[in-house]
Amino acid sequence: MLALLLVLLIVANGAPVIARRLFRWRWSAPIDGGRLWTDQRRLLGAHKTWRGLVAGVAATGLVSGLVGMGVYFGLLFGFLALTGDALSSFIKRRLNLPPGARATGLDQIPEAVLPLLLAVWWFSLGWLSILLVMGLFVAANILLSPVLHRLGIRRQPH
Repeated sequence: MLALLLVLLIVANGAPVIARRLFRWRWSAPIDGGRLWTDQRRLLGAHKTWRGLVAGVAATGLVSGLVGMGVYFGLLFGFLALTGDALSSFIKRRLNLPPGARATGLDQIPEAVLPLLLAVWWFSLGWLSILLVMGLFVAANILLSPVLHRLGIRRQPH
């Protein structure tokens, strides 16, 4: 179960990156529509797109269904993961960090915590298990991102 949750986190995180590579500029409208917050900075930035949201949610729902965790659970899990990712972007904009800037922890934890809270409730999992999955996700993200960058899949090495 824990390995499957880790896989779902990786799918939710990776599907938008793959969708960008496949579709390039198509369907790349930013979720925030270019709107500014009261600090006159973008709400989320140009990297958070509708294409990425749909790709991440759909891919996570599909994989979750295929591994027996249920499509509906996967759709919710993917949506919460990408909501956590958008929350990270919102916070980074408030901290005046540019899109794509490295913020270890902030880049991984919100997108892991929100969907894992759903898993705690949905599957009656213990908190220690969730902390383990979150830690593994952060480590995998930090270790795999430079590799994916060298392969030309990610724009940033982090």
